[in-house]
Amino acid sequence: MLYRFVILSDEVDNFIREITLDTEATFFDFHNALLDAVNYSKDQMTSFFICSDDWEKEQEVTLFEMDSSSEYDNLVMAETGLSELLADEGQKLLYVFDYLMDRAFFIELKEIIPGKYLDAPQCTLSKGLAPMQLMEEEELLAVAPITAPVNVDAAFYGDEGFELDELDEEGYSDLNVGDEPAVSEEPNF
Repeated sequence: MLYRFVILSDEVDNFIREITLDTEATFFDFHNALLDAVNYSKDQMTSFFICSDDWEKEQEVTLFEMDSSSEYDNLVMAETGLSELLADEGQKLLYVFDYLMDRAFFIELKEIIPGKYLDAPQCTLSKGLAPMQLMEEEELLAVAPITAPVNVDAAFYGDEGFELDELDEEGYSDLNVGDEPAVSEEPNF
């Protein structure tokens, strides 16, 4: 049996890829096929997320074993078969390829094809250029511009005319600042 996935990007309008894999393939096989289809290097941290119909992230499948406080099990791509988590046409997934900027491909299981088998994944449709794998410095600055440093002076904290002598006038003289610590009697129970 085969899975046919459609992969889209919210960054590039005319980008589309279709990848067909055997249902016995792992998420790692899908990861490699996807990176090959978009000509990305394989040296970045990535994850698949099984999503709800509204694209809300649910179960994560990571490239490497990671400690997680998630309500879901920690699944690793190389150890998790596609058929373990995917059973219905229309299932939605996200493939996060840029963790720093939380950029991802939107994936839908478009078709389950019974009675056919593949030895290796195939990219069956490739249109448009994929978005850059990692944002360039100029693009990163456009998304999150660096602002001027904040001037932290007396005005930042409040009253510019604060005087240390005012503490005694305000009733703070019983703090024993600079004196030996006050000794209190032990309570009698």
